[in-house]
Amino acid sequence: MLNATPRRDRTAARRAGLPAALRVGDVVEVRGAAEILATLDERGELDGLPFMPEMLRFCGQRLVVHKVAHKLCDTIERSGLRRMAGAVHLTGARCDGAAHGGCQTACSLYWKEEWLRRVDPGDALRNGAAPSPEEAAREEQARRRLEELLAANTRRPPGPDGEVRYRCQATELLRAAPERLPFRDLRQYVWDVRTGNAGVLATLRGILIGLFNRFQHLSTRVLPPWLRIKGGLRWGFVKGTAVGPTPTAHLGLRPGELVRVKPKEEILPTLNKDLLNRGLGFEEEMARYCGRVARVAARVERCIDERTGRMLRMKNPCIVLEGVVCAGVYNLNCPREFVPFWREIWLERVSEPGGAAANSAVTGTANGRANGAVTTNGTPNDTAGGPPRAAVPGRDRADAEDRRGDG
Repeated sequence: MLNATPRRDRTAARRAGLPAALRVGDVVEVRGAAEILATLDERGELDGLPFMPEMLRFCGQRLVVHKVAHKLCDTIERSGLRRMAGAVHLTGARCDGAAHGGCQTACSLYWKEEWLRRVDPGDALRNGAAPSPEEAAREEQARRRLEELLAANTRRPPGPDGEVRYRCQATELLRAAPERLPFRDLRQYVWDVRTGNAGVLATLRGILIGLFNRFQHLSTRVLPPWLRIKGGLRWGFVKGTAVGPTPTAHLGLRPGELVRVKPKEEILPTLNKDLLNRGLGFEEEMARYCGRVARVAARVERCIDERTGRMLRMKNPCIVLEGVVCAGVYNLNCPREFVPFWREIWLERVSEPGGAAANSAVTGTANGRANGAVTTNGTPNDTAGGPPRAAVPGRDRADAEDRRGDG
């Protein structure tokens, strides 16, 4: 087993704006409570990034680096991409919300390199030596201290109405990544390829889409409407057409059921001009999945608002689909991989493989027509989507639902 990069070298790398020394596919071991505790300040943070109680269950486990988190999209102030150094996402390591009121956002956790130990490939299949009784006792004591520190920092001061306000990695990301990452900073594209986050073709595609969207934005300011491409819409050309309160549908979907994401043409009439349905956003990145068949993973009832820390209660059904994430394909390969929330009106039940009949339901569209089946090959439609505007796909302004309940 190899030690991680020396701490002074990692600190110098962060100051230089370099990404983590780890690469996609590296095997790492999450350090023990005592080692992690030594890296944290009185807020339970390292470089402004909280280590959360939900991460403790991974201590001692060996996991694979899924993405290098050298950049992220700002979903709080909508400032675009932000730069982060010395952090990664690990395969299968998502927040379960247990210490944050049961939040169901399922964020991909951020791991600082100081919290990880790289495992030598030749040692990846061998377990380390069992700790001595003295070492085990010290580790248990450190774990209790760490649990107390982390639990004390999961809440913000309550709101004026006394409402609980939560604090987590998502709510603190602007402090953990305070520097904006301009589109013109070419280093990010080199790092995408070198770290294994994206291939050369995917990186070039992201750059071209970014250039197109900037042209579209400029065209809405300087060109007359008749000269604009698709009215100046971003790539993917998603435009809500609903007027007044947006339509809804209740299918009563349950985990395990098979559904298909409706065609984009059937989803657009359910969105207002802000691409919202009952306060929930449909982003261009989500349109890539139009026509895809997936299983229902869960029904979402609550999630934390990243801007305020409030717990939002969903008044209208929200669905999470298995294996469906925001891949950042149209947002310069942002590695956050949000889990989008879906309205039931954007989905339809389909038959199980092998011809078994699935439960049928008629879902209303904006013009009241019943929806027919759509053929699909089960893969995302790459021609249908566009880059999100630094928003959370499927959760853009989800708090509006809590405030308004319609529109």
